[in-house]
Amino acid sequence: MRRDGKRVKSDDPIYAVVPYIMPHRYDAMNMITLDIPIEPIQSYRAARRREGKVISSMGVLLAAWLRTAREFPLLNRFIANKKIYQRNEYCVGLVVLKAGQDDGTMNKIFFDPDDNIFQVQEKIDAYVTQNRKPAEKNSTDKVVKFLLSVPGLVNFGVGVLRFADKHGLLPKKLIDASPFHVSLCVSNLASIRTNHIYHHTYDFGTTSLFITMGNLREVAFREKGGEIVFKRCLPLGLVMDERICSGHYFALAFERMKEYFSNPALLELPYAEKA
Repeated sequence: MRRDGKRVKSDDPIYAVVPYIMPHRYDAMNMITLDIPIEPIQSYRAARRREGKVISSMGVLLAAWLRTAREFPLLNRFIANKKIYQRNEYCVGLVVLKAGQDDGTMNKIFFDPDDNIFQVQEKIDAYVTQNRKPAEKNSTDKVVKFLLSVPGLVNFGVGVLRFADKHGLLPKKLIDASPFHVSLCVSNLASIRTNHIYHHTYDFGTTSLFITMGNLREVAFREKGGEIVFKRCLPLGLVMDERICSGHYFALAFERMKEYFSNPALLELPYAEKA
């Protein structure tokens, strides 16, 4: 019995056998780019700023993902030891650059499934503030520092962690400290002025979805009347573990996410009142 998820046993037999055919997460990576028109997001953020509420693009992204994952629960599944699990928490791994340093740290944010966009933004702000402190060591940093403190310990230690994780023996405290055991990993590459990429999903841990945000770009869209218009877009590079659900399910989920991007005010509503 894993501490971060419940075994799924009632799925289609085809999906149950797929992890045996593709035992590694890098075997099962599918990639796609979503070009999100930025104007609705910018207009929403500007309107809230006039009310004294600061919402970041990351806040919109994570709030849209959280609401979508609530509506499409298979997005929050993962594969471990060739078995399918439904994750029992909503958590995101996020890289943060430390103040005055070129390198960053990666930890995780825990969300309540009922969080609205304001609550999501509050948790992001608290997470960034805590992890940007130059002298501050988060739980992930502390585990890594300990493994590196003794020659040869990191190789042995990671091997033990892999074995324990594979067999569901990893303590919850270590799972909570691991940025590789998350519902979603996110990297904002636009913050370092570079383009989006298709980031690998780690074979260690349980991450089934990775999203990168890149530089804004102009993208051609065909309107209903046939006219071609160019819109300034935020490109998202998505990498998915195709073993957790069907391509059709992913497509429906991402269409729903785009609806939230086109009208972020929907993310202020309680889940029960969604449009």
